Order: sequence, then C-alpha cells, then structure tokens
Amino acid sequence: MSKQQYDLIVIGSGPAGEKGAAQAAYFGKTVALIEKEPVLGGTAANTGTIPSKTLRETALYLSGFQQRNLFGVNLSLKDKVTVPDFLFRERLVKESERNRIGENLKRHGIDLYSGLASFVDPHSLSIQPKNSPQVTIQAETVLIATGSYPFHPPVFPFHDFRVYDSDTILSLHEIPATMLIVGGGVVGCEYCCMFSVLGIEVTLVENNARLMRFLDYELSDSLQSRIEMMGIRLEMPDSVISVNTEGKQLKVELRTGRTLETDTILVATGRNGNVEDLNLDQIGIDTDGRGRILVNEIYQTSLPHGYAAGDVIGFPALASTSMEQARVAMVHAFDLRYKPQLARILPYGIYTIPECSMAGETEQSLAAKEIAYVVGKASYMHNPRGLIIGEEKGFLKLLFKQDDMKLVGVHVIGEQATEIIHVGLTAMLLGAGADLFIETCYNYPTLTDMYKYAAYDALGQRSRKTGKNQEGSK
Repeated sequence: MSKQQYDLIVIGSGPAGEKGAAQAAYFGKTVALIEKEPVLGGTAANTGTIPSKTLRETALYLSGFQQRNLFGVNLSLKDKVTVPDFLFRERLVKESERNRIGENLKRHGIDLYSGLASFVDPHSLSIQPKNSPQVTIQAETVLIATGSYPFHPPVFPFHDFRVYDSDTILSLHEIPATMLIVGGGVVGCEYCCMFSVLGIEVTLVENNARLMRFLDYELSDSLQSRIEMMGIRLEMPDSVISVNTEGKQLKVELRTGRTLETDTILVATGRNGNVEDLNLDQIGIDTDGRGRILVNEIYQTSLPHGYAAGDVIGFPALASTSMEQARVAMVHAFDLRYKPQLARILPYGIYTIPECSMAGETEQSLAAKEIAYVVGKASYMHNPRGLIIGEEKGFLKLLFKQDDMKLVGVHVIGEQATEIIHVGLTAMLLGAGADLFIETCYNYPTLTDMYKYAAYDALGQRSRKTGKNQEGSK
C-alpha cells in the first residue's frame, strides 16, 4: 500500500502547529497535522496560556480584587471558593478554543491524524493511534511544533498528590490554605498572584535576587513590591534542597537553612522540549540538553527540509511568538514571499496582578550598549481613567534615544498593560519618536493618553540634560 504524500507534515496542534499548517494550506499546499493528545491546542489551549489567563480572570472576579477600595467599597470572598467554582469558566473557554482550532483546520482543508508521531526516515513519519495499527505518511517538508513539558527537578516528590507542576495544577484537588511556589519566572509569578487573591497564603521561592531579570529593573522592582503588598512571602535568593512528605503538611528545607510547612507545592522551574518519541537523532536533527531543537534565523533545523517553532525551540516560548515563528518558517520552506522574517521587536505580556508588559530596550540594555537615552514616565494615578478604575501604583515608562528622541523601549505595569503596550510597539516598528505622541489626539479619558504625558516628561528630561528647549504644553 502506498504512503499518503503531502507537501507538509506538521507535528503538534498548538499555536505554532496550527498557524504553520494554516499558512501553508492557505497558499495551496497539501498539509497533514499529527496530534498525539485526544484534544487539539497543545499546552496553550489546555494547560498554559488560555487556561491560566482564564483562571486569572476567575480569581479576580471571585475575590472582588478589581473592586478593592473603589468608591469606598471593600469586597472580599464571602464564601470559601471551591475547585468547581475556580475551574468552571476555564473548562468552558478551553472547550471553545479546541473547537475553534478544529474548525480552522477543517476550513483550510488540513488532514488531521491522531496518534504518536515518529520519524521513519527524513521524509516519512509513522503515526501510532491508540489501539489501532500504525499509519505512515510522507512529505517534502516537516514542521515540528510539539511544544514542551514541565521540568521536574529530582528534589521534588511529584508522586505525592500535593506536589504540582504548571500542567497538573489544573487538576487541583481542593483550594488549599497554604501554597509554596518554586520559581520566580513568568509562570511562577502569574500563579502566585492568582492564588493569593483567592485567599491562599502563598510563599514564592526564587533562586535569584530579582524576579524576571529580563524585565527593566524598575518594572521588576515595582512588581516585586506589589506582590509583597498582596501578602505574598518572598524567599529570595533561595532554593529548595529537600521536601519531607510525612505528616499532614509538606516540610520544605531551603538552602539558607529555613524550614517551611505548606499544604501544596507548585514547581515552575522551566520546561523541556517535547521530542523524546520523535527519533530525531536518527534523522540528524540536533537538540540541546533540555530537548530544545536548535534552529537558525528562519527556524530551519540541521535537517534542511525540517523546521521547528514554538516552545520546542525554547525562549521566548510565548503563544504570540510561536505563531509568527511558524508562519515565517513556512514562508521560507515554500518560498511564499509573504512574511520573510519575524518582527524585529516582540512584546512580552505577563499576566501577574497587576499585568506587566514590555517591548524593546530596557534601561540596563541601553546602558550596556552605551547609548545615551532619556526616560519619560506617566502614572495611572495622574490619569483620569486610572483614577476611575482605582489603579494607583501603575505606570507607563518610555525610553527614547537622547540624540533624536526615537522611541526604543516601552514598559508598562498596571491594569491593561498587555493591551497598552501595543501602541508603543507599533510606534517603534515604524521608527517613530516623541513627536508622534505629542501630535496624536487620544480619546479621553483613556489609559492610552499616558503616552502623550510620558512623551512630554521625556522631552522635559532631555531639555534638562542637553539644555535644548522643547516647545509644547501639557
């Protein structure tokens, strides 16, 4: 029996797999997509991006956190939140996202295969469905978008039902009184905020002295301050050296000698590339020590007709960037002359409470490059919309090159930060400077109006540094 032949085989139906497959199919290529799980969407739809952000909104709603002290209203949880309360909306949204992905694949005429994929040779993949015979298909081009899975440091007893990783936390048995979260990266910080607003006593252990060191330091410091104000206990720099599972509570010993007791532990210490079953070594595709596939600037692997995108190639491992990586890979694979490269500046959205977002340079990166710059800031507290929604401590921070006042960095902490960032991101991609924000008329009252006042602030800072006067009024 002859093998089914395609132009492209995609392995994985997460953001990279879905968008890569759709990109090729849109331009008339025959595409097969293989998914080993019984549901579509990968980590983003089932255990990561979509579920965790839905849970964040649920936590804010159930706790009344966003209405805190607004117009003298002081809301708190009237009843103990149950797991069904917490997960109800998450499950509805997850199901809707899976359905959307399925409809998108069908609309593009993509053949969907269910089962575990592995390479037979550089152009052939065998698919092992559950309780069914193997099927083999072939293609000229392959896109690997198999995602990642949580790294399990050996010190943690994951066999214990009280110890979770960032995937299994969605099967939480009950809302605990106390929780220890290990890892002060994006996932750890997002979950510590989420569980704290539900009334859980949260402790966060981080090996470094600063949370999310890739952030602009002022943003990172502000987030740390806000986290501590929420009552979250920070143990940093520190790490876990042992966990004792005997007794009602878990006993955790830290490197500094401190001992903590907690009902549950969430370990968020990074992820490994999901490649174990693919037989990559047999076809010459290289990976690093954590199973992340090595690629070049067009997401091509060491196998010329093999491409990889998304979490399986590592940082930044964001749904937004994963989609774009896959599209760029397919443009090069099929010479589509459509999207030749990834955007030169990427946004980072962090769904802590409050949200944080950044794009472009940080103060520390500009200093390291010895680029003279000026800072312009505007606070939510001095913005009418910020006052209306009760956001008192957030701010927008703009970084401009001192010589020509071109915008090179945008940083936001506060409500709707992941939306507000896009104005500055687009301005940077267009090569715009402070004048753009001065000349633009924004709706009033809006948070976006902070851009105008941050630009004015930057112009004032430049005048004081250089002695050059800037015209205009606030």
